[in-house]
Amino acid sequence: MDNDVSAGSAGSTAILGRLALGLTLLAFGAGATGVIDNVGAADAAALATWVGGVTLFVVGLLEFRAGDGASGTAYAGLGAFWFTWGTGVGSEVSAEAAGLFLLLWALLALTLTAASSGTGVLGQGVYGLLCLSLLLGGAAAFAGNEALAKAGGWVGAVAGLLAWYGATAALAKWPTFTGRAAGRGVTATG
Repeated sequence: MDNDVSAGSAGSTAILGRLALGLTLLAFGAGATGVIDNVGAADAAALATWVGGVTLFVVGLLEFRAGDGASGTAYAGLGAFWFTWGTGVGSEVSAEAAGLFLLLWALLALTLTAASSGTGVLGQGVYGLLCLSLLLGGAAAFAGNEALAKAGGWVGAVAGLLAWYGATAALAKWPTFTGRAAGRGVTATG
């Protein structure tokens, strides 16, 4: 891409990133809860790989190019997580390895939560709930506890709804609960 050609506004790529994150979290969360018959978390693998993985990673690169290191880090890091998770579904790994994987990625979500301080419910809420979802999923894997895994799925689904709402609010000029007008000054978090 020629350096004189804009990579897109940070707002438009951040909105796409929030939509991709929201849809991926909703699919993963709904599968993990078992709320839909014959649909499990592993059924979200293709969506996690392409929408959550590739799309978020590309959005992260575009955010870096636009000069937004925080959003670039968030989206590229989350893209790497979802791509790794999506391509690893069905692999034979121990429960301990799966738990460790989720707990390590919870550290990224914790970093993103801390970095989004002051962004309001939609900003910090998405990353905080993602962190909690990954912690519950990791603990569930270590303990072999299906109830913890379902709880982590519900928390992930709520995080997905928040991310989806944040993107939709920016596009539709709905309230974002940050004290800013929706659609203006959009960042990766809200």
